[in-house]
Amino acid sequence: MKKYIFKAYSKDFPKLFKLEKRKLTKILGKSVVIEHVGSTAVPGLGGKNILDITIASDKNKIRSATKLLIKAKYIFKDKAGSKNRLFFVKDYLYRGRLRQVHIHLTHKNSNVWFNHLKFRDRLINDKKLMLEYATLKKQAVKLGKQGKEYRDYKDKLIKKILK
Repeated sequence: MKKYIFKAYSKDFPKLFKLEKRKLTKILGKSVVIEHVGSTAVPGLGGKNILDITIASDKNKIRSATKLLIKAKYIFKDKAGSKNRLFFVKDYLYRGRLRQVHIHLTHKNSNVWFNHLKFRDRLINDKKLMLEYATLKKQAVKLGKQGKEYRDYKDKLIKKILK
């Protein structure tokens, strides 16, 4: 079974983000900052159809935010995170189709936070770079790359975009 796919960008992505942001704000309160990142945040990009959301919290409130997300049925993936980013997933139905949300919980001054926003904004503002990244993602899928291999395949271009 193929895990990674490449699908065209959908104009539903901003609506899906707004719905999810409302839910997350009710769960976590207004002290966090919630941003739409990843491929679904870049008009025209396309990708795996996963809604990536980065949440920045005060560093001393990460533990309580984690508990609130778990209580709201977001699944914590302890092996998928890093020192500065906790990772959660949640599946839900939208218009009869299964959708997946990835939550990246970090603190307000982390490199994770700044890099997610910088990467998204560079792709939004540089169509040539966005198309180069889309081509690379399509190649990775065609070659059957998954998981770490998929991320490693994109790594060189990601570093270039973040420079």
